[in-house]
This record gives sequence, C-alpha cells and structure tokens, in this order.
Amino acid sequence: MTTKKAFFQPLDRVAIALMLLLIAIIGLLILQGDAVKANVREFTWKHVQTEERDISTNDTSQDKKIGAEYKTFILTFSRPMDTKSVEENLKIEPPLAGTISWAGRRMGYTFITPAPYGTTYKVQLKDAKDKFAAQGGRKSVMQPFTTTFSTRDRILLYIGAEQEDQGRLVLYNLTQEQKKILTPKDLVVLDFQPFPDGEKILFSARPANNQDILSAQLYKVTTGFAAPYHQNAESASKVDLILDNKEYQNLKFDLSPDGQTIVVQRGNKNNPNDFGLWFIPANLDNAGKNAPQRLQSQPGGDFMITPDSKAVAVAQGQGTAILPLQADGTKPLDFFPQFGLVQAFSPDGSQAAMVKFNTDYTRDLFLVTNQGVQKKLLTTKGSIVNCQFDTASPTLYCLLTQLLPGEYYQEQPYLVAIDLKTGKQKPLLVLPPDQRNVKMSLSPDGLGLLFDQVVPQTTPVTSPDAQVLTTEDGEVITTSSLWLMPLLPIIDAQEATELKPEQLPLVGFHPRWLP
Repeated sequence: MTTKKAFFQPLDRVAIALMLLLIAIIGLLILQGDAVKANVREFTWKHVQTEERDISTNDTSQDKKIGAEYKTFILTFSRPMDTKSVEENLKIEPPLAGTISWAGRRMGYTFITPAPYGTTYKVQLKDAKDKFAAQGGRKSVMQPFTTTFSTRDRILLYIGAEQEDQGRLVLYNLTQEQKKILTPKDLVVLDFQPFPDGEKILFSARPANNQDILSAQLYKVTTGFAAPYHQNAESASKVDLILDNKEYQNLKFDLSPDGQTIVVQRGNKNNPNDFGLWFIPANLDNAGKNAPQRLQSQPGGDFMITPDSKAVAVAQGQGTAILPLQADGTKPLDFFPQFGLVQAFSPDGSQAAMVKFNTDYTRDLFLVTNQGVQKKLLTTKGSIVNCQFDTASPTLYCLLTQLLPGEYYQEQPYLVAIDLKTGKQKPLLVLPPDQRNVKMSLSPDGLGLLFDQVVPQTTPVTSPDAQVLTTEDGEVITTSSLWLMPLLPIIDAQEATELKPEQLPLVGFHPRWLP
C-alpha cells in the first residue's frame, strides 16, 4: 500500500500566506506614497564665538534664555527638504528679520540684528515639503513644528551710592524691576566687567576701611544667572579672590571677549620701574592657583584686549602696538604710529575706533579697518571720552566733550551717533558742563544707552575716617543718578529727535549692561 505525500506542508502554507500578505502591504504602501512624514529632528543655536551649543526643545533647556551672542538658530530635518517651501512657511512671532542658509538637511536662520531683550518668540513651520515629495509631484507635507525661545531680561549693573549699597556692586533687573546687591559691605568696588555668559562679574575693590585705591585686589562674583548651555546657576553673591596685592599694586584691568583671560596693569610696590602688563587665566577659583605671567614689552599706557582674545592693543610712545597675549610680547603683531589710543573694537574685529592726537591740541577720531582703510570721522578741541560700536547697525556711539567759551577751562559732554557708512553725525544729548566722569554703556541688543550723572562734593571732607566714594579723578561723590536713553537707527532722524532719556529710580554710578 502506498501513500501520497501532500504537495504543501502546513508550515509551507503559512510561510506562503505571510509572503503574500507582505507583498500586498508593500504594494499598498507604494500606491499610498511615503507614510512617514519629514520632521524637525533638532533645534539648536550657534554661538557667535564658540562652538554650536544644543538648546533643544526636547528637554528643559527650552526655558533657557539666550543673549546677543546667539544670532543663528539651526533646524535639522529628518530628510532633505524642498528649501523653497521651508523658507516660505517659516514664521517667527514677533517678527525677526534674518537670512537663511542651507547645508544638506540643516537650515540656519541668522538674525540681521540681535533679538531685543526681555521678549519671548515663537518659531513655527508647517506645510513644508520634503525634497523627494516635491520632485514626485506629491502633496505630502512635513510634521508641523513649533517652539518658543526667550531673550535675557534687560539687566544693568552699577556701583551703589546710597547708604545701604554704598560702594557695592548692584544688579538691577529692568524687566522684572528687581534689585540685588552682589558684593559685601567690607569691599568698595572700583571697577568691574561682566563675563560674556553673564554668570559672573570680574571686579576690583579695596577694603572699606582703606581709602587707598592702590590697595585694590581682583575678585569675581556670581550673578545667580546661568548661561543657556548650563543646567543650573550658582547662587548669587559668591565672591572669589582672583589676584592679591601683596607684591604688586593692581591698577587697570581688562577681560577678554571670550572670558578666558584677564590682563592687568601692575606696579611693584618696592620698585617704581617695575611696571607693566600681566595676564592670568580667568577661570580661577582662588588666588595663587595659577600665578600671573608678565607680558614682556615696552612700557605702555591704556590698553584693550582685541575681539579675538589673542592680543592686546597698548598705547606705546606716540602710537599703538598690538601685542600677542604671551610671555614674549617684544615683537608686536602690528603697530599704528599715528594713533595714540584705541577707543573701541567692533565685535567681529574688522574695525576699530582710534584717536589721533594732533600738535595743535585737537583730537581726530578715525575708523580703521582690517583692510587698511583709515577714515576720519571727526575732529574736536575737547575730549573723546568713550566710543562703542553698535551690534545692530553700522553706527558708532561716542561720548565727547566740547570746550565752552570763557575765561576758565570748561568742558561740556554730549552723546553723538555716527553713521559709519556716510560719516553723518547726529547729536543725541547734551549733558551738563563739567561732567568729566560720565560713563556710558550700550545695551547688547543696541536699543538703549546707559549713562550716569555724578554730583561731586563741593566742600572738603573733614573727617579722616569718613567712608567716601570717589571718581577716577579723585572727586568725592555726593550722589549720582542713572539714565536710560532709548535708541533708534539714526536713519530716521525725525523719530530719533523725539527720544528723550529717562531717569531710573536708582542711585549709583558707573553703569554697565549685563551681556
């Protein structure tokens, strides 16, 4: 007896059925098109000076606030996109003008001007197509993407002149109207400079019981704010000593734009001929961990670190030398014999505002570029006190003085905006005469100018133990007011003339914006 074997075994039938099912599903997918929509995988920011920092909306970093150092956000897509459809459908509210660039699946949006501080923005992208869907004539669109970001609060710093904060470093949040005293009572702050991330402040201070400004030491103090790429902020008012004055007196100082290096002008207490510039890493927790290094070079005067943080511009003789930030600075990188002072560098380092001292006692202000162009902006018989480049437009804001007619020498300060393309000058504000110690500070978003008005004491101090505040010229300060001047592009002259300074409800001097 013979048996007939079945052509298909049960396992074969199951396998064939599954294959037919998969073929049917694949066919349906082909007929239907791409079922997985394109999407935004990452939303990141690009730092102006350092590497790209991830401030993705996928985690708690959405609550981080960015400053003017972040001008480009980047969208990374899951697949190549139809660039035109993306650019047409990208919306930012409130609007922020910018330019778009592409690199494969990454799209960068760069603001033309810094985003105004104290504002929350919404970024929205929908109805954009991926590249292959558009080429195939299909209407498949990407998954809608929405995120928000905020700019930092408008925050200023100043040295207090009231009884509770006299000589102390004060932080005031204009957006939230909150005041915070950062330094202790036993220190009198002489000068200060914020770190670029806004987390700390570098400052020089003398003991409250010692009126000698040459007893200053360098410190840093925390603000209580965190940079966008840091998870948590240190508590405010934490003070660390950076540089003592045991052997050398600490005079002027400057902090590099990248926040990594401090340059200090120092003089030996026992040898007046031992005078010059020193540099030291800024990331020290306590004095003495990394000794400062002497910058070997010819003696110099005023100085300023260059925007690339690799060199320092020093007034030497009748000119200005650009010295490398290294122990051997005897060979300048460049030398400008006709200019005796650098007033300001543009943020990108392509331009500098430099002062020429003339034999007839006048001063010329020049715009000097890295292409060798030297353009005279103005000539004055008074002083060129300070200049700052606007980050939002080709404008240079300057604090100048003019000589007043009369028997006695008297200077009157005034603020002026200079259009660097046309050379056009527009006076913004005339200040009271004899305000020689006015300090000004341009906001990071270019929308406000801070300045102070110091009221000096006219009668001499009779008590040797009296705790007094003094200006850089040694005048005793009775009180001082702080003012905020709103700014608009000087192209619109009519609107600019309507802007008036506003006195802030603060008593202090030497104001500066937090970056």
